[in-house]
Amino acid sequence: MELTKNYADFAAQKAMELLAIDSPTGFTKNASVFVKKTFEELGCKATITNKGAVLVEYPAPAECEEGGVLFEAHTDTLGAMVQEIKGDGRLKITNLGGLQAANVETENVRVYTRSGEVYEGTIQLKNASSHVNLNYADEKRTFDTVEVVLDENVNSKADVKALGIDVGDFVCPDPRSVITKTGYIKSRFLDDKLSVGILMGLAKFIQDGGMTLKRKVYAMVTVYEEVGHGGSTSIPADVTEAISVDMGCVGDGLQCTERQVSICAKDSGGPYDYEVTTKLVDAAKREGADYALDIYPKYGSDVEATLRAGYDLKHGLIGPGVYASHGYERSHVDGVYATLKVIKGYLN
Repeated sequence: MELTKNYADFAAQKAMELLAIDSPTGFTKNASVFVKKTFEELGCKATITNKGAVLVEYPAPAECEEGGVLFEAHTDTLGAMVQEIKGDGRLKITNLGGLQAANVETENVRVYTRSGEVYEGTIQLKNASSHVNLNYADEKRTFDTVEVVLDENVNSKADVKALGIDVGDFVCPDPRSVITKTGYIKSRFLDDKLSVGILMGLAKFIQDGGMTLKRKVYAMVTVYEEVGHGGSTSIPADVTEAISVDMGCVGDGLQCTERQVSICAKDSGGPYDYEVTTKLVDAAKREGADYALDIYPKYGSDVEATLRAGYDLKHGLIGPGVYASHGYERSHVDGVYATLKVIKGYLN
């Protein structure tokens, strides 16, 4: 059965559904529940680990001669937390992961309290009116110079506390997700919810009879990747190869575009396994997937956390090309399709 582009469209749509669920690192339960339910509907076994990740087992023979392969993606995203409630009712925030203050200025946000209330607001520069602030253009955007302005009638710390908002509450920027007529996928947090959608697309292809697996195949959808320890636990004992499916970098000095699958040879953690990387390249060529080999200057992946935790396995990294990483990101359905092709070819 041919792997048609419909499966890339399915993957993109599932990513859009997941993007609609706020899940900054440390606040991922709702996303994990959605991921588990979706994989179960696609014929897979899925469990939520004690840490909150989702371990997925694709349908495969009970006994396999070859060792298992694990695909790792993550559903945690960048975000922020309330660090201080100011005397004027504004919120000072601290970032989660690599969120940049300059990138989220003027972004709408949701603030989640521990009692379950959700309040809306906007991240703004202090004294944000350019007609008033004569230094507006020169102000450095940091988490000391931007603040959350709540869409509530609050003018003091007491007013904010009365709403139930407190230090440690999660602040979630609006992802602003859209798929254009030309197939571009634009949103915050495509890193890495787009790849979770891709692993769901693989499950759909298997469920539809597109391929019969010859070895044990797992997916681990982690929840602490953005702070470096997502893939450090709960790896099945029979796994001999683990491949991060994460965003492929697009930028100066790199070959990949948003319409390709990126195969990473090396990142800030060092080289990926030569044998696995070569097999990924061979799979791309065999399946006719538009791919690019690249070295990422500033990057770390779930599978590197797996290795640091002491697991004895070979590792690789692929993903659809994503431009403007950790910002308002952009990919393309063609890149999703190419990534699915590489996974299919690798498993065959």
